[in-house]
Amino acid sequence: MIHIFDTPEILLTALAEQIVVRAKEAIQKEGRFSFVLSGGSSPKKLFELLASVPYKEQIDWTRVFFFFGDERYVPADHPDSNYLMAKKALFDALNISPGQIFRMKTELTPDAAAQAYEDDILAYFSDKPVRFDLVLLGLGDDAHTASLFPHTSVLHEQESLVKALYIEKVMMNRITLTAPCINQASMVAFLVYGPSKAEALHHVLEGDRDIEKYPAQLIRPNGGALHWYLDQSAARQLNRK
Repeated sequence: MIHIFDTPEILLTALAEQIVVRAKEAIQKEGRFSFVLSGGSSPKKLFELLASVPYKEQIDWTRVFFFFGDERYVPADHPDSNYLMAKKALFDALNISPGQIFRMKTELTPDAAAQAYEDDILAYFSDKPVRFDLVLLGLGDDAHTASLFPHTSVLHEQESLVKALYIEKVMMNRITLTAPCINQASMVAFLVYGPSKAEALHHVLEGDRDIEKYPAQLIRPNGGALHWYLDQSAARQLNRK
């Protein structure tokens, strides 16, 4: 489902309200809410909004467990760390217990960090299927999402939940959830705003299917819901307005 809003501010408010609804539903049904966070610059304002009144008062945050869709291979206190951004914008403001936060352990080697994260995910779900309640994703100007970059081997991964890889384009190791892992989620929500995203968004949603060039096309939840939260500037090249 595609949702288009006039401004990023209205978009972020609508998505925050949806997160509140999903969290309440999961907590009522299962007693907890598993929330996979995206990195990059786009979600920071969303996290700050969730940590503000009235949203912070509408969710029982002691029952929310946080994961990450991907991570840059940098120390946890590095300015480029997705974990550090979320810590400053969301975790600290809400006094989230460390036991509720599953970060990718970049103090390990990339492959070891990926394996440790997969182990953490499997331990969280225990004997149940790995099915996150909500996965938040962004979209890069090159149509990547999480760290599923164009023309990389991880696009064809079918076995692992988590993989480490070196991304030549950004000259950095990354750790990412794989597409099959993301596609098991109950809900996936893309947050995409700004004019720089318009061309990539058009190709992902309306172009020919080519996962090598447009990796975000891989995201098709199996039995879950897929929502695109867009502003007008990002959606300007779409035909379905």
